[in-house]
Order: sequence, then C-alpha cells, then structure tokens
Amino acid sequence: MSLADWIVLILTLLGMIAYGLYKGQTSRDLDGYFLANRAVPWYMVLLGIMGTQASAVTFLSAPGQAYTDGMRFVQYYFGLPLAMVVLCITFVPAFHRLKVYTAYEFLEQRFDLKTRTLTSFLFLLQRGLSTGISISAPALILSSILGWDILWTNIFMGGLVIIYTVTGGAKAVAYTQQLQLIIIFGGMFIAGYMVIHRLPEGVGLSEALHIGGKAGKVNIITNGVSAKGFDWNDRYNLFSGVIGGFFLALSYFGTDQSQVGRYLTARSITESRLGLLMNGLVKVPMQFLILLLGVLVFAFYQFNKEPVFFNQSQVEVLSKSKYKDSLVMLERSYNEIEARRINVITPSTEHQLQQMATTKAGYKATIKRWLRDKEVGGDDNDTNYIFLRFVLDYLPKGLIGLLIAVIFLAAWGSIAATLNSLASCTIVDFHKRFSRPLTDEKEFRLSRLYTFFWGVFCVVAAQLAYNLGNSLIEAVNVLGSLFYGVILGVFLVAFYRKKVGGTAVFISALIVEAGVIILNILSRKGIVPLSFLWFNLVGAVGVVLLAELIQRLFYSSKVNTVRP
Repeated sequence: MSLADWIVLILTLLGMIAYGLYKGQTSRDLDGYFLANRAVPWYMVLLGIMGTQASAVTFLSAPGQAYTDGMRFVQYYFGLPLAMVVLCITFVPAFHRLKVYTAYEFLEQRFDLKTRTLTSFLFLLQRGLSTGISISAPALILSSILGWDILWTNIFMGGLVIIYTVTGGAKAVAYTQQLQLIIIFGGMFIAGYMVIHRLPEGVGLSEALHIGGKAGKVNIITNGVSAKGFDWNDRYNLFSGVIGGFFLALSYFGTDQSQVGRYLTARSITESRLGLLMNGLVKVPMQFLILLLGVLVFAFYQFNKEPVFFNQSQVEVLSKSKYKDSLVMLERSYNEIEARRINVITPSTEHQLQQMATTKAGYKATIKRWLRDKEVGGDDNDTNYIFLRFVLDYLPKGLIGLLIAVIFLAAWGSIAATLNSLASCTIVDFHKRFSRPLTDEKEFRLSRLYTFFWGVFCVVAAQLAYNLGNSLIEAVNVLGSLFYGVILGVFLVAFYRKKVGGTAVFISALIVEAGVIILNILSRKGIVPLSFLWFNLVGAVGVVLLAELIQRLFYSSKVNTVRP
C-alpha cells in the first residue's frame, strides 16, 4: 500500500478507537456496562444488530463466495424476516418484562439452574470460537499485505478492538457500530462504483450482469432439485434457506446473547421490536448487494487478467518449494490462455466464458493440489482473497486504505459486541450465580476483566481458524449450526411446552447436541448427505420432541413455569 493508504487506514482506525473511548462513558455497574442503561433508541438498536451480524467475514468473504459459487448464498437469509416477526411476538416481551441481563436467566426461572448453565455454556463455546474466525478474516489482510506472521497480526487485530470494548462496554459498542456502518456502506458503494467504472468502454452494469448470468453467477433462486431428486446436501437453495435459515435466524437473534444484548439496550419493547423488524427488512437487500459486488468483480476479470491464484502469498510459497519449476511452466501456459481469452471476450461473445473457465479451473485445481502437499504446507483457500486482490491491484491510492479500513471496522463491530456479550454471560450466568454477592463497583471491574479474558481467548481461536480452508463465511455458519438448533430447542420448549420440566429438556439437549455433532461428522465424510443449514431444524425439533418424550415417560408434569 502507498503512504496515502496507510495514512487513511491509521487515521480511520485511531479515530474509531478514540470515538469509542469518548462515547463509552457510562454508569459503573452492570446495567450501564452491559446494557447502556437500557436507553438506546430503535435506530441504534437496528445498527447494533446489523453491525454485530455483518462482520468482516461478510464483506471480505461474501464477494468471493459470489465470484466462485454465484449469488445463491443470499437464500440463506430468506427465513430471517419471518424469524423477526416470531421474536417480536414471543421473545422480546418476555426478556424485557423479566429485566434480564442475559437470555439464559429466563431459562433458570422457567426450568432450573443446570439448564440455564448448559445453554449459556454452549453459547460461550460457540460464540467464542466463531469470533476467532471474525478476527482471523481481517488478520489475513495484514498478513498478506505486510508479510507479518499470522500470530502477530491476530494479536494486533484483536488487541485494538479490546481497548475501547473493555473501557466503554455496551455504550461504546453501540456508538462505534453506528459510525462504523456509515463508513462501511459508503466504502462498499464506492468499491462497486469503481468496479463498473473500470469495465471497458461500452460495458456497464447491465452488460456485467449479463456476463455473470451467462456464467451462472446470478443464480439467486435455486430449488436444490437435480435429476436424482432433491439434494439434501445442497447448502444454499430456497427450501434450506427458508426453513433452515428461519430456525438459524430464530436461534441467533432470539437466543444468542451477542444479539439479544443489542435489543435489550432499547428504551422499550416497542423500540426493540422496531430494530428487529427493520433488520428483517434490510438484511436481505444488503446481503444481495454485497454478493452482487462479487458478480461485478467476476465480470471485471473477464476483460482483465485474472490471477492464477488470488492469494499471492501462497504462490510465493510454491515458488520456493519443489514445485517451483512446474509453477513457472503452469503460469506461462496460464498467461498465454488468459491473453487469448481477453482478446476474444466481448459483450456479444459471453458464450465462450464457460469453456475458458473450465480450462482455467484445471490450472487452479493443480495449484491447490500442490499447496495441500504436506511438504509444502500451504493454504489452498483462495475465496477470501478475491475481493482483496481486486482492491489492492486496481483501486486508486487512498481508496485502498479506506477499503481496508472498512474490513477492519466491520470486524470490530462484530467482535466488540461479542466480547461484551461473552463477558455478560460469564459474570451473570456463572460468576454471580456461583459466588458471594459483590458491590456494583467490583462487578463493574470484574466485567472489564472478563471482557479482556474473552478478547485473549478469541485471539487464540483466530490463530486456530487460519487454516480452516473454504470460505470463512461458510465456516462461521457451519459452526453456528452445530449449536444454534439445540439452544433454540430449549427456548422453544420454555415458551411453548409448559408441562416439560428442566431435567427432561436438559437431558434432551445433551443427547441432541451429541447427535448433531455426529451428524456433522457423517455429513463431512459423505455418509449422510445433509447440508449444515438443516442441522438447525434437526437440533430444534429434536430437543422439543425428545424433551416431551422424556417428560412423559420419566417425570411429573408439574413443573415450574414463567409466563412468557
């Protein structure tokens, strides 16, 4: 990056830290630190929800997802609007009326302590690990640009956001997310404009979309049905998105403290509902536009030389390995094909794209095979570097720094909210519940300490996430689907199955969670052809049905109930 880019990047990041520290002034108790004194207006609730959900993984990986697999990933969000309606009717009024700090406090009042502890623990485990992935995504950027060791870039990335999150709590999170999203949307809009601007003369938005459509990238709606019938292993289609996505969204926004904590800060039930409903309306179009950016980048590379591998650092790894001579020959042949392809591709000859793509895919597959060699020890993941490579190679000075800052800010918004929620669950669901009472001041200090602890934990998880492979955005969603369904099942029993007690739901949650993990293992090995989105449905329905069965067979129907 140029000096101008570094100046823009550093000033933007330092300005955000200073803004978070400035706005983080609040009362020194749990109500102020974790819930911003329950005084946040609905539009900031909306921005907080969106900022927590839209991490750097969204802006870094989603364009690459569309570039390689098309826009069908947008179907993943089709169940979200319906989930927002259910939450506003059932979950929101219950949480507000009981004045809880975490969603899991409700479960002890409805069931018992062990059920509350189990669900809170599952949240801490899942969210702590997935936040590591959210840190790893922007860390990949610095590692690629500067050649830094990934460990130190993870520490640098996580350490900066810990500063204002530890200091300011929920209030700092809310105000920084508001400013972060303004900069993020502005930066992504500029990036989209620059992609179209750099297309050849006579090629505009409609022509770019036509090219993407010919290549199968504008596959917004797919039914998952093949010649052999419905493919249950198809990750993104209309049915898995509406049904599996509904249960995932219901669990994420209704039982994940990183999101529940955002709308618990609202001034009233009405403000919480407004924030959630507006999120249901804007999330799908937002994700559509981010994926569309990936399609535009794809169209751009039909008129410009596409790298044989977008992750340039891994090409350099191969150039120092036993494959260095083969790499030189492959790149020479690839460049010759690319030169011929660019000369023949025009808006009226897009039908040649598929043949060219097949040829290039063979070269890319060879690169990945070499990187997977144990003697090389490389990273064959290329999806997460596609948008980044375009930014670094083709955007003007200054704007590169802004786009890199956008990815950092997106990461910070998600990470800060999660650290705040992890700390709130740790102190409220565990420390306070199992230790002697503390003064408000000691609770406040301890909350800061737990926030710092979880920041360190997530940095360690980020280091482990570096070699996950595949798309980071998929990795986050797969991890969430292993736990969200079961947690949601517990809450569904709490709200809708009044005669089921805590012991029955506790046992069913343990059994079904083990079953979901086994199911994922079998799915990854190809033994059970089932996409991860269906795990949310399996987990939720499994807990409800098994808890009902255990209750009827072994326990009395007289249970403690709390009216939701």
